[in-house]
Amino acid sequence: MEPFAPLRISGCVADSIVDGPGLRFTVFVQGCPHHCPGCHNPQTHDFQGGHFVDPQAVIDAVLQDPLASGVTFSGGEPFCQAKPLRQIGQAIAAQGKDIVIYTGYTLEQLLEEGKKDPEILALLSLADLLVDGPYLQEQRDLTLQFRGSANQRLLSRKQIQEAIKAYRKTNLK
Repeated sequence: MEPFAPLRISGCVADSIVDGPGLRFTVFVQGCPHHCPGCHNPQTHDFQGGHFVDPQAVIDAVLQDPLASGVTFSGGEPFCQAKPLRQIGQAIAAQGKDIVIYTGYTLEQLLEEGKKDPEILALLSLADLLVDGPYLQEQRDLTLQFRGSANQRLLSRKQIQEAIKAYRKTNLK
């Protein structure tokens, strides 16, 4: 097993019902380049804020919660710490729990970023649900499930996998 990469977080919340389907263990990563006006978690923007946590402790916390259907990676921006989250996600998925990821990037932007950092694609490929796109205050809509603005999409595992497959087919020629 590869050694865990460091993970800087703002905090964790057990038993969340708003960060994806079912009862979730939510990890709020620290650091975000988007700085969306009206962001729900502005305390997570500073890349030097928060604190480091042992990724194994996160895995243990998720797996010790018998009611948690899975883990949610939120932020901050999860894809800025793709490697440690990929490592955590693999361990969680191997135990049959699902993975939800919130990102200020669009799926298309993540595919492009994956050209420079394969960990981004590796993390993306673990997602059972991706909530993508920046929060746009002018499109705020509190009636939407699991998201804050109308531009954000809920992308299923199937949609994500199809996009990755199409991306690889186009970019590996």
